Amino acid sequence: MPISKLLIANRGEIALRIHRACHEMGIKTVAVHSTADTDAMHVRLADEAVCIGPPSAKDSYLNIANIISAAEITHADAVHPGYGFLSENAQFAEIVESHNLIWVGPKPEHIRIMGDKVEAKRTAARLGLPLVPGSPGPIANFAEAKAVADEIGYPVLIKAVSGGGGRGMKVVESEDLLESLMQQASSEANAAFGDPTVYMEKYLGDPRHIEFQVFGDGEGQAIHLGERDCSIQRRHQKVIEEAPSPVISVEQRAHMGGVVAKAMADMGYRGAGTIEFLYEDGEFYFIEMNTRLQVEHPVTEMISGIDLVREQIRIAQGDGLSCTQDQIVLHGHAIECRINAEDPRTFAPSPGLVKNYVAPGGMHVRVDSGLYAGYRVPPYYDSMIGKLIVYGSTRERCIMRLKRALEEFVVEGMKTTIPLHREIIRDEAFLSGDYTIKWLERWLDENPA
Repeated sequence: MPISKLLIANRGEIALRIHRACHEMGIKTVAVHSTADTDAMHVRLADEAVCIGPPSAKDSYLNIANIISAAEITHADAVHPGYGFLSENAQFAEIVESHNLIWVGPKPEHIRIMGDKVEAKRTAARLGLPLVPGSPGPIANFAEAKAVADEIGYPVLIKAVSGGGGRGMKVVESEDLLESLMQQASSEANAAFGDPTVYMEKYLGDPRHIEFQVFGDGEGQAIHLGERDCSIQRRHQKVIEEAPSPVISVEQRAHMGGVVAKAMADMGYRGAGTIEFLYEDGEFYFIEMNTRLQVEHPVTEMISGIDLVREQIRIAQGDGLSCTQDQIVLHGHAIECRINAEDPRTFAPSPGLVKNYVAPGGMHVRVDSGLYAGYRVPPYYDSMIGKLIVYGSTRERCIMRLKRALEEFVVEGMKTTIPLHREIIRDEAFLSGDYTIKWLERWLDENPA
């Protein structure tokens, strides 16, 4: 059924990104917002706007009843959750569909399966995805943990079944630390996610983080759009992403892309998804699947020429995939820098009034941001205020263009991570593509402000 009016259940740059895709498709938009976001750009541009609560996310952007009410009073016929907030909440997806609204996302059962890390691993194994050696399910007690650790060898990684972002995660170097660190991981997981359940994996020494973008039509057809390298991270949070990865060969891309696309086809997956792997010594190891659009989706758009939000909406309204695998051709190179309202070295949040704002421009330079001069960045939400995405015919040309774009980028009135990005992309390790998930934290230690 064609979508005529879509409610955007999110805020910030992703809400604006969804609004733009909708308007290009002739779809009207409804913005929902907290009282703190009354002046946000997506609220100003949407066809209709509904305030759904006070600044606290739990009272607004996580308030399912208010979001559904907003959809009903505006006669929206679809809901797009963006990323974060309720985007991977299977119950929300079910509620949306139970109100005869189109859910622009995967089937609720797939969100639920992939949101449980243990069940996700079982499913991945069944679908033929390579796994990190580890426990077959949750670890019930120390004796079980010891047996698994003895089998796969130290160091091992204790991980929370629920949640992410590094919470409930502990590296155990030896048996004498296993019991205490397992208890710490379980306590952290319970405090952060309300679920103390943990499981164990082999700890990989210094891998890269490689993820594949997939799309399924929900009817047994699926495609992949290549990989993204998200290895430049701090405390498990991505800082810079690029596509394609500097270390993945054409043959590896075709092979692993085929593996993940087949897995999604066999699963009957619907919509956009990302299969995340650790990559070390030429081997891929499945870690999780994100059943939503990723923050870093623009780099895939730049090299594929495919509008991922448009594709999500097409699939949700029953139009199916817009292309087959053999029609997809990846060209050139793209890099994304996440711009946060933070001190570039201490990473302390720095919200406030945008006194001056100048976005970089020129050929193949894209800025996804809701900032404008006079806007006040609220202190209640994630500190990301924009994304700079640059494309080049080669990685070298892309980096040169990125250097120029970062020099042009002006955000005055608060501290941002723009100066940090300017430094990182001039480092020899980045220029050569020789970095791993541990590289940035080592670099920060070696290059104090």
